Amino acid sequence: MSDIRFHTQDYIFSYRTAGILVREGKVLLQKPDDDDGFAVPGGHVSFGETNAETLKREFAEECGAEIKVGQLRAVAEIFFPWEGKTCHQICTYYQTELADPDSLPRTDTFMTKEKLECREFPVRFYWVPIEELPALTIYPPQIVPVLVDNTMPIQHFVYEER
Repeated sequence: MSDIRFHTQDYIFSYRTAGILVREGKVLLQKPDDDDGFAVPGGHVSFGETNAETLKREFAEECGAEIKVGQLRAVAEIFFPWEGKTCHQICTYYQTELADPDSLPRTDTFMTKEKLECREFPVRFYWVPIEELPALTIYPPQIVPVLVDNTMPIQHFVYEER
């Protein structure tokens, strides 16, 4: 399958979905070793694939976990530099839960590898206590209140880092 990602001379468009996974008062975040910022795990949606199908595939590929996908929590329009161009990304965020609560390590951190555009790179996952989230760099920062309060109505926001 092909990811929904377009490149032009000046821009990249990306359609991504992410899964908010909370266990024992901690939220699962991912972070490449060469970046200070955390992100909610997920991946690019492929043509013909629903957001839920994408999340199930991405969690299985990236950390070997089977998940259940719940309600939509947020939709973000995100602009950031990527490979010398401006990336315009649409990202949806869904509540998720593990099909088997013991399918992911309970250690504070664990390592996997991610593939993107035929490249493979290490990604570290972190179980971060919810109360620590406001002190961390999380992209996009507007997702933090959604991670902290699972009773919030669906959020829509724009984040620009140009």
